[in-house]
Amino acid sequence: MNDIITTEKPKLASYKTVCAKLGLVMCVFFICRLVNYLAVHSLSRAGLGETAFYILQRVFSVLLVYIVPLLAAMILFKSFDDYKGRLGELYKKPERLAKKLGTFPAMYGLGYGIALITILINYLISRFTEETTQLEEVFRPTAMEPSNSVAYLIIMVIMLVVAAPVFEEFLCRGIMYDALAPYGNGISIIISSVLFGLMHGNLYMLFYTTALGFALGYVRYATGSLFVVTVLHALLNAVAAGILVASSLVEITNWNNMLVVTFHNIYLFAGLVLIAVGIIAFIKRIPVIRKYKIENTWNEIGGFKKTALFLISPPVLLMLVFAFDEHANNMIIEKITGLF
Repeated sequence: MNDIITTEKPKLASYKTVCAKLGLVMCVFFICRLVNYLAVHSLSRAGLGETAFYILQRVFSVLLVYIVPLLAAMILFKSFDDYKGRLGELYKKPERLAKKLGTFPAMYGLGYGIALITILINYLISRFTEETTQLEEVFRPTAMEPSNSVAYLIIMVIMLVVAAPVFEEFLCRGIMYDALAPYGNGISIIISSVLFGLMHGNLYMLFYTTALGFALGYVRYATGSLFVVTVLHALLNAVAAGILVASSLVEITNWNNMLVVTFHNIYLFAGLVLIAVGIIAFIKRIPVIRKYKIENTWNEIGGFKKTALFLISPPVLLMLVFAFDEHANNMIIEKITGLF
């Protein structure tokens, strides 16, 4: 009995340390996002050409929103040595890849099913306020707006389909997931998916991205592969990138090109059909998912207590303040600094 107590206390202390480090990583992320916003705001006043502006804007985004937080996580968790010899294994093309990627429809249905529920809730709220959400806003995984710039579209598609899946999956389903895995696979999936949802900085996308993060975390656990979840993430974003392109083409033609308008409407309709098919696919997979139990590698402490310990960690509490402020359009920072 004494041996159990003495081994549990060091593990509890190390879990608290991991929670604090995760909170610090997310604080760095939100600070970098704020700096990126200010940098882009300064660029907009520099008199640059449209193409140059978009390129520099994305360079700042990749550097501040992806690279710096990722480096912070790797430094805090000492991941350079841990992943140096594992990258080949983690990104190796697994056997029966097509079957593993076959979870895409069910994932899509789960994520956008949550998004449609968000639309419904927003509609009910809008009955009492003037705020409404357009369908296309919820389809996009970020707050990116349609544009009539071809350069912007090309850069955005690359960001959505290549940069975001690679960086976000390595951070969330790689470093964060692996840091939490010794304390329970379930808690590692849950916390990494919630942090993944908060990273998107959009209230409507919070529920959608958290649900997708949970599904991607489950696939990471089931396959042990970052390659699979990165490809699935890219496929999910590719559909959203199509929405962005279709909407932007309508902007470019100003609704005067019947072929473009038809393509836009067909694409949206196909997306809704895919959602319906995906929801059915997800429901059909529930019995299989329930049979595939997640192993709990640290069961001396229950999941509720693990979650509570995570939430009361001071860096996590600070992170939640940053997250709330970003989702509230920097309300707190604006009152404190007057920057906006």
